[in-house]
Amino acid sequence: MGCWQEWKPVVAMLMVNVVFAAMNTLIKKVIDDGLNQLVLITVRQLLATLFVAPVAYFREGKTRPKMTAKIFVYLFFSALLGSSLTQYLFFVGLEYTSATFSCAFLNMVPVFTFLIAIPFRLERVNVRSKSGIAKVIGSAVCLAGAMLLAFYQGIALGNASSHHGAESIKGQAAHVLNNTTRSRWMMGSIALFGGTFCWSSWFLLQSKIGKKYPALYTSTTVIFFLSFLQAGALTIATQRSVGFLILRRKFEIFTLIFAGLVGSGFSFVVMSWCVEKRGPVFTSAFSPVTQTIVAGIDVTILHEQLYLGSVLGSALVIAGLYCLLWGKSKDIQIGESKPSEVNDEIHGPLPRA
Repeated sequence: MGCWQEWKPVVAMLMVNVVFAAMNTLIKKVIDDGLNQLVLITVRQLLATLFVAPVAYFREGKTRPKMTAKIFVYLFFSALLGSSLTQYLFFVGLEYTSATFSCAFLNMVPVFTFLIAIPFRLERVNVRSKSGIAKVIGSAVCLAGAMLLAFYQGIALGNASSHHGAESIKGQAAHVLNNTTRSRWMMGSIALFGGTFCWSSWFLLQSKIGKKYPALYTSTTVIFFLSFLQAGALTIATQRSVGFLILRRKFEIFTLIFAGLVGSGFSFVVMSWCVEKRGPVFTSAFSPVTQTIVAGIDVTILHEQLYLGSVLGSALVIAGLYCLLWGKSKDIQIGESKPSEVNDEIHGPLPRA
């Protein structure tokens, strides 16, 4: 029984990462099939709100602080920065690249957050200590991996011709296709950089909200709901008719329900429990598991092409992530830096898109 208690958080985080991998793969499929990204965000955030709201009511109904206008403004911008913009940019990047490639950028969120926090003095780096050196090296390696991901695609790994008909493309047609693919890949990379920066910046804002309004489930419910309103308003403003709101395929409906209830609502509750039991460093250490599972699904089931640049860049990102997390954990253990305000929850109340 004691052994099970020790392994329960590990099993829980593995389960969450399997959910994230399945969700990312499903979302990639429905977006490629033409589902509007804003519709996806709108429905997902509504379902997540309906899931988390009862949890907030029963767990914090008697203890939640009073909601003030200032707190509401904080929550509004938290929803805009950490949910609406982040998800939209991530889904655009997902459409133009691949699920495996997009997940590699999500692994950079802790590193980006760390770098953004330094100018605001929310993080300190002691370059004379092993932990400080590890954080600097980890950040540099992770950024090198990001550059490699964005600017170097490399050769295709595996037999791409059987799935994409490459053998039938000759001469100038192949050159045009290659340029188009590279252009879309670059646009997707820029969108993913933007999404990663938004989500990383969101942690700075969320650290203030955690101090001013220490009701995690209630604030998350409000953030989910405000994000639903923001995405819904933008969707209506940018679409000429309401026909896009009608979901005609069962697969789309299933994906939206899964992404909203399981991928956002349920996963958030499970991750919050893991953070309480083991802390944010433990939780964030499982980030690359999602990418590994997604890569397996992409190659074996969806027959997506895997490129050398993605593999090498992902390896550098993961190595840099763990180097940074090791330095961060050592800092906390020896008291060189306070437990990160920025990384109170490395995934936050908005699970990975």
